[in-house]
Amino acid sequence: MSHGLWIIITGSLVAASCGFVGCFLILRRMAMLGDAISHAVLPGIVIAFFLSNSTDNVFMLMGATVIGVLTAFFIQTLHTAGVQEDAAIGVVFTSLFAIGVVLVSLFASDIHLDVQHVLYGEIAYVPWDMATLAGVEMPRAVWMISGVFALSLLIVGLFYKELKLVSFDAQMAAAAGIPVVFIHYLLMALVSMNTVAAFESVGAILVVAMLVVPGAAAYLLTDRLGAMLGLSIVFGIVSACAGYIIAVYFDVSISGAMTTSAGLLFMLCFLFSPRYGVVSRVLEQHRLKKTT
Repeated sequence: MSHGLWIIITGSLVAASCGFVGCFLILRRMAMLGDAISHAVLPGIVIAFFLSNSTDNVFMLMGATVIGVLTAFFIQTLHTAGVQEDAAIGVVFTSLFAIGVVLVSLFASDIHLDVQHVLYGEIAYVPWDMATLAGVEMPRAVWMISGVFALSLLIVGLFYKELKLVSFDAQMAAAAGIPVVFIHYLLMALVSMNTVAAFESVGAILVVAMLVVPGAAAYLLTDRLGAMLGLSIVFGIVSACAGYIIAVYFDVSISGAMTTSAGLLFMLCFLFSPRYGVVSRVLEQHRLKKTT
């Protein structure tokens, strides 16, 4: 299989998986929490390396997931104590990210685990790091991201009703006996796993974009959660494919082009969405004026 196809597959998996989980962040008005977690997991990655003395993705995933859940816990604790939610997010993620930067310089300065690598990534290198499992050879990033995506699909499938009710009305969910706190931290764990699974291949910038943009675009087109989840996956894949074509044509950053494509796709939805689009609303107002 060509290197270009592996890059497209990797970008599509990242965009689909992050966009799928990101829908619940959009519905709960917690989109910026994805940005916070994507940066705050850095100390978890370094601690995992320090304890295991290995850069194996499984250890990184475990460390980042723990720190991601702790990030959500710290933010919720500060918010409950009276701190504004946006301020709580800013304080927690900048503090944890700064701790991660210090830990990188102390314990991981001699390996490729650096801040530049984690934040920006390089998806073009994905095809060069192959791994064989059950006789099938694929890039290591594809194995990791596809595994996390499958896990996300499984967990959302098992807790779909609970996630849906908690996302739309947490108070009603609590009154119905649903463990709201457990569902909240389960979602935070999924966000953390999706974030770190994509770090090595695409970096945090594309991860943050895909956690928010595909879900936000899908939200403009439908009021049904199932359709929104499906559309977010489609938009993520389209953004990855279009971004790769743009990157090759203009010889620019692949991750940057994929993020730009996602932004352009969102703008199209923002302008032409049947119910919420700016152009659609102007045309509807113009039609109503004509009929009166």
